[in-house]
Amino acid sequence: MTYAIDRRTLLRGSLGVTGAGALAGLTAASAEGAPAPKPPRTDAEIYGVTTKDPLISQRADPWITRPVNGTYYFTGSVPEYDRLVVRSASTLAGLSTAEESVIWRRPASGTMGGHIWAPELHRIGGRWYIYFAAGDSDDVFRIRTYVLESALDDPRDPAGWTLKGKLVTEWDGFTLDATSFSHRGKQYLVWAQSEPEIAVNSSLYIARMANPWTLGSKPTRIATPTLSWEILGYRVNEGPAVLIRNGRVFLTFSASATDARYAMGLLTADADADLLQRSSWVKTPDPVFVTNERTKRYGPGHNSFTVAEDGKTDVLVYHARDYRDITGDPLYDPNRHTRVQKLYWHEDGTPLFGIPVGDGGPIVRLSPADAPQWFVRHTGDVIEAARAPRDLEKTQFRFIPAADGTETMQSVDEPAKFVTVTGTTVSLSATGTPVTRVASRDGVTVRVAAGRYLRHVKGTITVSDRATAFLLS
Repeated sequence: MTYAIDRRTLLRGSLGVTGAGALAGLTAASAEGAPAPKPPRTDAEIYGVTTKDPLISQRADPWITRPVNGTYYFTGSVPEYDRLVVRSASTLAGLSTAEESVIWRRPASGTMGGHIWAPELHRIGGRWYIYFAAGDSDDVFRIRTYVLESALDDPRDPAGWTLKGKLVTEWDGFTLDATSFSHRGKQYLVWAQSEPEIAVNSSLYIARMANPWTLGSKPTRIATPTLSWEILGYRVNEGPAVLIRNGRVFLTFSASATDARYAMGLLTADADADLLQRSSWVKTPDPVFVTNERTKRYGPGHNSFTVAEDGKTDVLVYHARDYRDITGDPLYDPNRHTRVQKLYWHEDGTPLFGIPVGDGGPIVRLSPADAPQWFVRHTGDVIEAARAPRDLEKTQFRFIPAADGTETMQSVDEPAKFVTVTGTTVSLSATGTPVTRVASRDGVTVRVAAGRYLRHVKGTITVSDRATAFLLS
């Protein structure tokens, strides 16, 4: 027996690393005389990103670099707000248990002796730089941005780090969450700051850099909190992160108080635009990543971006709690955990963030082979297919294996519901129908009973003795 299957067609999507979660229930199809292709990739390989959640406990404001010589580096805020840490691993999952090095501690008194927040680690010009926010010992909230530099190859070595000083901006005010990026030969800095004439907690600013610790141009304010979802508890735009793709510069940011109301927004500029012009940036009216009650992920935000081990699959890095109710000031609740999940892209080249996914194994999407730009999705409890939906979460499923070799199809955004077949009607309910994936020439068919399969007909998902092949991506 061989798998009669075109793997390039069957398993569209990013390459990934081998992980837990196989194509359980995939049965062999006879193809006598046909060359034996390699076994189909597992769901974990299709998804391409570790599903360990949380990736790192009690680390907020997470920053994971792209791999440098095959190594990921991580830093983030510790609950004590008293030190800077770096850890490394050859895989994203490996960061979870990697030894953490303390590369700098705040002084016992004076400048930088207060709260230490939101470090970011950047490789610029062959050296490492950490941008971080620090208060003073006599005023922990007198937050300003400072820069450390290391000429050593390993940023975990405390001996390499020296303080370059405070990042001087146009005015001396509350300043934090600096991030740096390079675009078309120019190095930029984006950060959050309070401006004296604006009655908000913080807005976002951009400037060109003269060197990694000095601004080389006047700052331009590119976003300030005005929308209803940005001013809950506090009027905040902060935590910028940049991703350049598909001819555009995407800049995510976080807004509102640091409890369950915390959410992520998006600014977009054309890659050819003058990034120092405020008019180049367009703010998406609605938040792009918010608390989800069903998956029990609260206050997602202060994100960064990296790539999976394949070097191509974009990964969203963020923190979130797994409970809503907080005793006292949420700033001092320690359980904002680092989490990662796959970042998807719409066919028009814009990012699809979906929802902060809950616990579980790798995630797949199903496209009818006769309509490969369409995806199986649910609208309410109705299972159907639609072309390139923007509500990513409604197209995401997990195949949950059973002891008898069958599987159930779990909805990612409705994790208490599963794909259920009643006659020829396909819907979501609390009790899923066992299914079996069967390899076919153009993908996998989904068998729901002897001689009965899921079938796609012009956007409708039904059940028939004629099977539709589905591509997994």
